[in-house]
Amino acid sequence: MQTIPAILKLDAGGLPVGWIRWQTAVVLYARDRVRWEAGEERFEIRGGTCARTGCQSMIEIGSIIAVSDRSKRFEKGVPLLTNRTLFQRDQNLCLYCGDHFSINQLTRDHVIPASRGGLTIWENCVTACRVCNQKKDSRTPEEASMPLLAVPYTPNLAEYLILQNRRILADQMAFLKGYSRKQARTPAVAAH
Repeated sequence: MQTIPAILKLDAGGLPVGWIRWQTAVVLYARDRVRWEAGEERFEIRGGTCARTGCQSMIEIGSIIAVSDRSKRFEKGVPLLTNRTLFQRDQNLCLYCGDHFSINQLTRDHVIPASRGGLTIWENCVTACRVCNQKKDSRTPEEASMPLLAVPYTPNLAEYLILQNRRILADQMAFLKGYSRKQARTPAVAAH
């Protein structure tokens, strides 16, 4: 059987909600919960053979589906902050020295240190290499003379969904980019 990537689930109004497995999408189709589809990719799912008719069941699902239910996953509008998504937001770039690193060489740094009341929120967390994180220690960037190369931000839901999935189809990416913020989020790094 072909490997089927995650299906992009939208609410009935067309706003991105999350990623679902193809098996969940099949159930939504079977229960007549899919209101409309977007995107060009389609996947044919074959089931068992009916003993009475001898026919094999088959259903086609789209790569982007709008569903008539309400997901409460992002009701507060703030995506979950994890090291993986933080590092992806910052493109595996240390926001202090400007170098790219592998994931195992990166750490989460609190701009206002947690030891001084800094919160673990998107706007207070940045990607830092181990050397810069240790050098900054429990000081602010200004106190450590280590200015940030980019301003930390909370990704919107579409941006978060892009950060979350490693295998996004072209039609899904195009759809999500339509909901992403228009201004570039790439940190401006001075040449070394």
